[in-house]
Amino acid sequence: MAGQRLYNGEENISCHQTRSTSPNITMLCKIVFVALVVVAAVGADRPSSYRPPRPSYRPPTYRTQDPVGPAEYDFNWAVNDHEGNDFGHNEAGNGYNTEGSYYVQLPDGRLQKVTYTVNDDSGYLAQVEYQGEAQYPQQSYKPAPSYQRPRPSYQ
Repeated sequence: MAGQRLYNGEENISCHQTRSTSPNITMLCKIVFVALVVVAAVGADRPSSYRPPRPSYRPPTYRTQDPVGPAEYDFNWAVNDHEGNDFGHNEAGNGYNTEGSYYVQLPDGRLQKVTYTVNDDSGYLAQVEYQGEAQYPQQSYKPAPSYQRPRPSYQ
């Protein structure tokens, strides 16, 4: 049996045998291959039978009440700490009318305050004010000494 491999005294049947592969084995391999291709093609045409699992809880129910009239609100907040941060905001809304202001301490020492109103469809109308005088102190910055490469010392 030239060209065939033996395994425990029995013939090793393989589709990848060498020159002396018998026609019956080759035909069997071709039939198996064609059958696998047909099964794959038929399976690809069917839609997937996957369905997501049913929820294990009841979906939430929401009360669907329409708002009773236009919104009314009023808020304010402010920050003033020991590191020089000074800013804040306040606003009041009544229906389609809104009034408010915000302010911030600028780096040059001035306080910038913006006062705004929104009336119905008029848009955002702002007035900007500055309090204080801009301060530009003399720069006391001196550049650090440049790096000097050490001289090599051979001892």
